[in-house]
Amino acid sequence: MASSTPERLAAVRRSLHRHPEPAWREFRTTCALVEEIQAVGVDELAVGAAAYDPDDRMAVPDEVELDRWLDRARERGANEDLLDAMAGGTTGAVAVLERGEGPSVGLRVDIDGLLIEESRDPAHEPAAGSFRSEYPETMHACGHDAHMAIGLGVLESAKASDFSGTLTVFFQPAEEESGGGKPMAESRFADDLDHLLAVHVGLGHPTGELVAGVRKPLAMSHVTAEFRGASAHAGKEPNEGANAIQAMATAIGNAYAIPRHSDGMTRVNVGTASAGTASNVIAEEASIYGEVRGETTPLREYVKDEFERAVRAAAEMHGCEADFRVVSESPRADSDADLVDVAYEAAAATPGIERVVRWADFGASEDATFLMKRVQERGGTAAYLIVGTDHPNSHHTPTFDVDERSIGIGVDVLTDTVLRLSDEQP
Repeated sequence: MASSTPERLAAVRRSLHRHPEPAWREFRTTCALVEEIQAVGVDELAVGAAAYDPDDRMAVPDEVELDRWLDRARERGANEDLLDAMAGGTTGAVAVLERGEGPSVGLRVDIDGLLIEESRDPAHEPAAGSFRSEYPETMHACGHDAHMAIGLGVLESAKASDFSGTLTVFFQPAEEESGGGKPMAESRFADDLDHLLAVHVGLGHPTGELVAGVRKPLAMSHVTAEFRGASAHAGKEPNEGANAIQAMATAIGNAYAIPRHSDGMTRVNVGTASAGTASNVIAEEASIYGEVRGETTPLREYVKDEFERAVRAAAEMHGCEADFRVVSESPRADSDADLVDVAYEAAAATPGIERVVRWADFGASEDATFLMKRVQERGGTAAYLIVGTDHPNSHHTPTFDVDERSIGIGVDVLTDTVLRLSDEQP
C-alpha cells in the first residue's frame, strides 16, 4: 500500500465501493484487504478460518448462495489461493502489528455491504464519479467502505509512528447480519487486549464532528419462525386444512402486542413474511423473519422469549407446528469513560474537527459489542467512536454516500488515540 494520504485512502475506498459484498460473502473484499495489508507489512495476518472458529459464525447463507458470490469473486480476478481458503464463507481478516512493550490495542472495522441497489441518479456522487457499485443488487450503503479505508490507514500510520505495544485490527465480516462479531470476539486475537476501539462514520453527525463514546446500543436478536400446517381445498373442504397463514398472522399480531417492560425500552419487528401458493389453497407453510431489541441484554431476552411464546401459541391455536430459531444476536456494551476521555482529547487536537461530543446515545444495535464485552470482562476498556460525515440521505438507502474527508479525520483521531494509550502505559 502506498502512503496513506487522503487521496490514496479515498481511492482505496472507491475501489471497495465498486465491489460490495454482503455478509459472509466478502470474498473479493477480503482479497483486496489482504493485498493492502501485505503492502503495509504486518507481523501476523490471519484470514478467514485462521482468524476465528467458523463454528462461531451466525447468519451464514446456504452453500448455493456462498458459491454464487465465490464464483463472482473468482471472475473478478480475486486471489485463487485466498478464495480456496475462504470456501464456505470464512471471510474477513485480522492484522497484527507488534512493536515491543506496551498496551495491546484492538481496532474493529466492518467490511460487508448491503443488499440494496445503488442509485443511478447523476446527482449521486458514486454514479457521477464512476465508482458506483458494479453489482446490481448490492452496495455499501452504510459506510463500511470508509471504515475499511480507516482501518488500513490506522495500521499504516501506527507502523510509521513511535507506537510501542501491539495493534490488532479486526476486519470483521457480517456486521449487517450481526454474524461476525461473536467469532472475532471469541478468537485468540481478543484474548489479551487492554483496549478495544470501534468506529462508524456518519449516523447523523456531520463532517467535522466526532463522538468519543457511544452508550446505550440496543441488544438485538434476529429471529425466524416457520409454520407447518396441512393444505386443503379452500372452497370444498377448508375444515380439513391447518392454515399456516392464520397461524403466522396470529403470531405477528401477538408479537406486536408483547407488553412493555418496566425496566426499559424494547422493540419488535417482523420484517418479512411469506406463505401460500394459490388463492384456493389452504396454506401448508408460512415463515416470518424479524427482530427483537432491548435497552439491556436481559430486556432483549424478555422480548425474545415472549416472541417465541407468541409463535408457539399461535401455531397450537391453528393446529400447526412451529419452529422458532435465533439467526444471530448481539449484546449491549457501553463505552468506558476512561477510554472515551483519551479519544476525546485526541479528537480535540485533530485538525479538521470542529466539534467533539464526549457521549452520544446510539439507539441502534452493533455486534462490535461482542468484542467490547470480551475486553471489558477481562479487565480492559472499550469505546465506540463516531466519525462525523456529511451524507445526503439516511444510512441503508440507495443514495447513501460519505464525505471522504472523514476518512483522514478518522485515521488521525484513532492513530492519536492509540499513541496516547501507548504513552500512558507505565
